[in-house]
Amino acid sequence: MGVLDGIKILELARVPPAEMPGMMLADMGAEVLKIETPEAERPGGEEWVRRTIFAFTNRNKRSMTLNMKSAEGQAIFRKLAATADVVVEGFRPGVMKRLGADYETLAKANPRLVYCSLSGFGQDGPYKDRPAHDMNYLSLAGVLGLIGEADRKPAIPLNLVADYAGASLHGALGIMLALFARERTGRGQHVDVAYLDTSVSLLAATPNMRFFFSDGLAPRRGEGFLGGSYPYYAIYETRDGKLLTIGCTEPWLWENFCKAIGRPDFTRFARRHDQFVRAANAEEEAARREIEAIIKTRDRDDWYEFLVKADVCVGKVYDVEEMVKDPQINHRQMIVDTQHPTHGRVRQVGIAIKLSDTPGTIRHAAPMPSEHTEQVLQGLGMSAAEIAKLREKGVVE
Repeated sequence: MGVLDGIKILELARVPPAEMPGMMLADMGAEVLKIETPEAERPGGEEWVRRTIFAFTNRNKRSMTLNMKSAEGQAIFRKLAATADVVVEGFRPGVMKRLGADYETLAKANPRLVYCSLSGFGQDGPYKDRPAHDMNYLSLAGVLGLIGEADRKPAIPLNLVADYAGASLHGALGIMLALFARERTGRGQHVDVAYLDTSVSLLAATPNMRFFFSDGLAPRRGEGFLGGSYPYYAIYETRDGKLLTIGCTEPWLWENFCKAIGRPDFTRFARRHDQFVRAANAEEEAARREIEAIIKTRDRDDWYEFLVKADVCVGKVYDVEEMVKDPQINHRQMIVDTQHPTHGRVRQVGIAIKLSDTPGTIRHAAPMPSEHTEQVLQGLGMSAAEIAKLREKGVVE
């Protein structure tokens, strides 16, 4: 039994970060119905079909098409929302109101509804109507300017931060908090999650921001003890041209590393309190270069096994093909297979949250668009003739 069995969620999302909260809740047993826009033409062919089925953020969901611009489509959605527990939407502010599906409208018929809006800048403020993407949010949040080496442009961290660690995870948590509050009050509420807000919040938790508000010490790219300039927290190239990460920010772990590489004299370069925002000095940089020369004398995997035994914080810089074969990742069931009825094995990333009593499950791969439209409409009491008429009008596919 999933912890969220019986929770009904309607999802209106067009991008994976807005789809991920629903997937996380679906993994835990929620019934998630993805509302998709009917399209006259979809990309065809077996390749596209398989890509759709492998879509990570849509697994465990059902799918129906619904033309929300039509009066009939809006009426059907309101009927679905009247018995739903959660609505998740990822549009710009104002779009859902124009579609007759905003929180205020739906809450009148269903006051227990939890309504989560994921938008770039939130539902209010001077930027609320502006378009943007992950990198834009990170730049405005002060995050992007801190990532990378000091003498280069900032490094773009995929779209992990604003999109997923930010909006997706905060969205899922916000929904769960609102559901928990509903157990106490009997009322739902609007969960307003902004990609920019969550990026600022994540930055505030980092060590190099610790003393900004108290002492005015502003971090800079490539500076601070996590910036990559210090020998105890750096990326080193090995003899075989691969990369190794050393992350010994605790003095005793750094001591283990220095002894292991035969340079116990380097223990004096352990992390100090004055390194939160400054870059490494000339002596510290020289020590890092000496360590680089030492690390280049052996291959990556050889160093890794050796340093693990020495109780050192060390990591191999994997490519994705290596990552999916890692024994720890596989032991934790983070790479799993599901069976599709027509397309066979579908490989997926597993469930990161491990619950001892009510674990999540991957019940099926992502649905094809409109796979469950007829089933959903029948559940609303519609006859075959009524469904056929909706198809003729382009309300559903």
